[in-house]
Amino acid sequence: MPSRAPQAELLQAIELALAGDWTAAHEIVQQYEADPTAAWLHAVLHKQEGDLSNARYWYRRASQMEHVADEPRAELATIRAGLA
Repeated sequence: MPSRAPQAELLQAIELALAGDWTAAHEIVQQYEADPTAAWLHAVLHKQEGDLSNARYWYRRASQMEHVADEPRAELATIRAGLA
């Protein structure tokens, strides 16, 4: 399993998540479980889904626990800005 996710794929996952296509976004990020940014996106996706315990697991893996209470769309914008 690759450890670093391609930036273009992470940006695509963000756009899919913002468009409401949870499944497609999830399929992208779950390919890159060792990548911290993909793990953070994975956390946000599970938060959007309403699966908070799974989201917390991914926040821990991403070392982003301070974002657990963030609003998902704003959080996705923050992640996107960090990738740009």
